[in-house]
Amino acid sequence: MNKLKLSLALVVALCGLKPALAAPVLLAIGTLNASGGDLSAATAGPLENGVAGNVLGGLGSGLAWAGGNTFVATPDRGPNATPWNAALDDTTSYIPRFQTLQLGLAKNTGGTGLGWTLTPTLSATTLMYSATPLAYAAGATPALNSNGHYYFSGRSDNFDASQPSSNPNNARLDPEGVRVSIDGKSIFVSDEYGPYVYQIDRATGQRIRSYALPANLAAAQLSAQGAAEISGNTTGRRANKGMEGLAITPDGKTLVGIMQAPLEQDAAKNLRIVTIDLASGVTHEYAYMLTTGSGVSEIVALNDHQFLVDERDGKGLGDGSNAKVKQVFKVDLDGAQDVTALSGDLSAQAVPKSLVLDAVAVLGVNGIAPAQIPAKIEGMAFGADVVDDGVLMHTLYVTNDNDFVRASAGDNQFYVFGISDADLNNVGASYSAQQFRADVPEPSSIALVFAGLGLLVARVRRRA
Repeated sequence: MNKLKLSLALVVALCGLKPALAAPVLLAIGTLNASGGDLSAATAGPLENGVAGNVLGGLGSGLAWAGGNTFVATPDRGPNATPWNAALDDTTSYIPRFQTLQLGLAKNTGGTGLGWTLTPTLSATTLMYSATPLAYAAGATPALNSNGHYYFSGRSDNFDASQPSSNPNNARLDPEGVRVSIDGKSIFVSDEYGPYVYQIDRATGQRIRSYALPANLAAAQLSAQGAAEISGNTTGRRANKGMEGLAITPDGKTLVGIMQAPLEQDAAKNLRIVTIDLASGVTHEYAYMLTTGSGVSEIVALNDHQFLVDERDGKGLGDGSNAKVKQVFKVDLDGAQDVTALSGDLSAQAVPKSLVLDAVAVLGVNGIAPAQIPAKIEGMAFGADVVDDGVLMHTLYVTNDNDFVRASAGDNQFYVFGISDADLNNVGASYSAQQFRADVPEPSSIALVFAGLGLLVARVRRRA
């Protein structure tokens, strides 16, 4: 049966709302206080470094929209800023998890400040585990483990040394990218240790599937120390610089991951974008060239072939310096050359890119000094469209990874930028929202939708 999805774009057309000026704007800022723990009481006990195992932080490693005001966020491998064992890079047995958030965006009627308010609320914490046994180092098996529940871990020594880093039976996991499936029932997570790409059941946290990535991304010689791992390999991902970002196309059929840094066998500034067909598992690789940043933290889909990439430096709050590079570029994979079989200098095959958003500049206009902009702007996701001052805006949610060190890096911050079709037209791009099946009304509900539409149109006209 045919299904119908009505968007704000239709309302804009019906109401004759005014066109946008071509410049992204800051709509709202929200803060999630990290002074308390998350909602996993079972992990509240102290880690090896004395930090609580349910410490709330690092949420901005990955951010994904799940429809409405609901988002999923992934902290990374856990708090390792407190020294306890240099042989493990101070990593701990923190259990990787995903946090479900409500990011309530509402028009600001207070008369001062930004045009919108953002209220972040933590609604659920879900631990990630495998139903089959995993490889742990001696003495590093999580206490929560039971038959059929083998939890992943942030400890860098939880691997099978006889296998490459992409071995899905390794217990170590450092989640950096996350996206929600089109049916809303699962999430996809990419990581830096493997790199791995896992499908996780959203209700339970159980791994459903592991996707095989190209062998040229993996490291052959493994070590619990990142520096030793780098020195022991001439190919594959660099230590702690694996698949940092993950996108899903609006039709829900393809994952698109991006590496944080060049592979060992590639030239400086040469990064790789990897596409994964979810049905077949077939992969392709494309080249991305850094422009201003030292690495890439995120990728999010505009449509089935255009994406936004978050390129950044490590400067800002948390680093004790001034932020300089927090830029979002549009890239286009249409017609790009597959570079899977290539290595070295890939600049001739690099996908075209255009600057869409300079976050440091936009935040600066709104009174946020470079020293107060988080050093690690990492998570990025589109949310529901809104109408702002008579202009249809695609909301781009951007958040930070504070490395669980609130004292120096601040709280978990969420910035909402409004990007109009005019902004995208300027760089030859267009936007298609992810079509969550749960959001599409059944035919029997269409009459009610149209009845509600009349009220919505009248309301938008009054606001315009």
